Amino acid sequence: MNPVKIISGIAAPLLRINVDTDAIIPSREIKAVSKKGLSEGLFSEWRYTSISGRKPNDEFVLNREPYNRSAMLLTGDNFGCGSSREHAVWALMDYGFDVVISTSFADIFYGNCFKNGLLPVQLPPDVIDRLFELSSDGLELSVDLPNQTVTEGAGEVFSFDIDQGMKTKLLEGQDEISLSLKEREKILLFEEGHKKRQPWLFDRKSG
Repeated sequence: MNPVKIISGIAAPLLRINVDTDAIIPSREIKAVSKKGLSEGLFSEWRYTSISGRKPNDEFVLNREPYNRSAMLLTGDNFGCGSSREHAVWALMDYGFDVVISTSFADIFYGNCFKNGLLPVQLPPDVIDRLFELSSDGLELSVDLPNQTVTEGAGEVFSFDIDQGMKTKLLEGQDEISLSLKEREKILLFEEGHKKRQPWLFDRKSG
């Protein structure tokens, strides 16, 4: 997982609330467990007028300049609700999103973001409304994770809160496995001690 520190780019405004994971990537678009290749199915119900032919819907934000080059998604309340599918995060990242900005996220989706290196930024409703207003002309944002700030093109700065443990994971690019491996020596010592205390559990000849 790549470390996350400062991310700059265009924010695509998705003016919807309660966007669930089936809207982010419908189940029919999930043909493999790989994290790669899911971007084509991202928001497919809204992004295409014809699913089979993949005919773009010109009214959808990601099919319009400059938002088709966005690094961030600006969206409404309760983003990522519905099923717990991790593919929703994978699809967003495979498309090229590094940050999702909302007033709130569904709990499981929020946790899946940190597991995969996607930064979920929560801002107050009035700030989100302000950013939506600015986004009509192609909003450029800079998200600074170390300082926990979002800065728009004219220099207006907004602060956000984030769990410090989750923040550290993103800054260091650590997932659960790599975090566990940091304690490798302690784990090995525990295993050796466990073998000495209960050797019969490790004796292949027993039983």
